[in-house]
Amino acid sequence: MSTESGGNQGRREFFHRSLARLIRPVGDFLEKRFPFPAGSTILRPPGALPEQDFLDLCARCGACVDSCPVDAILPWDSGNEATDKTPIIDPNVTACVVCDGLECMNACPTGALRLVDAPEDIRMGLARVAAADCVRAQDDDCSICVDRCPMGSRALNLPDDGPPHVIDDGCIGCGVCQKFCPTRPTRAIVVIPHRRNGPKADPQA
Repeated sequence: MSTESGGNQGRREFFHRSLARLIRPVGDFLEKRFPFPAGSTILRPPGALPEQDFLDLCARCGACVDSCPVDAILPWDSGNEATDKTPIIDPNVTACVVCDGLECMNACPTGALRLVDAPEDIRMGLARVAAADCVRAQDDDCSICVDRCPMGSRALNLPDDGPPHVIDDGCIGCGVCQKFCPTRPTRAIVVIPHRRNGPKADPQA
């Protein structure tokens, strides 16, 4: 290898190392500010406080995991110390069914999951429909998302033809529609998780 070629390689390696040092702090900042993977549908359990309040209070004790009657809540193997072992729901696997006892909220010992007055007050996220991917756009009469939704027509409006419409004020983001949507490989309806929205922490609690 010539001296000139070796010099070019050395400059490239120096550039790559320098770029990595510049980018890494930005990546760390974004990971801490937005701990969910980009484009993910990982949800916090119902009643979760805004993300930073939630992380401050969550004891990673597993009480909500154990209390869930449908085993929808899992400890997150995130690989990030700030979020590792915190509870999540992946609606592609099992969604929240909004059980009658709101068991996870009642089981939480720290207030990271705050008990709501009624199921319609839950705000885990918001469903969004990719109209072109929905089988109803191809004249299929599928109604699974509405039939399965715990909130029913309060959250989803099903027109005579065409894809469903999400009613923002009625959707609680439980993920049931996403779980049972038959469209593959991607689902035509997915829940966008709330990261900083939700019931506010009570400073007096």
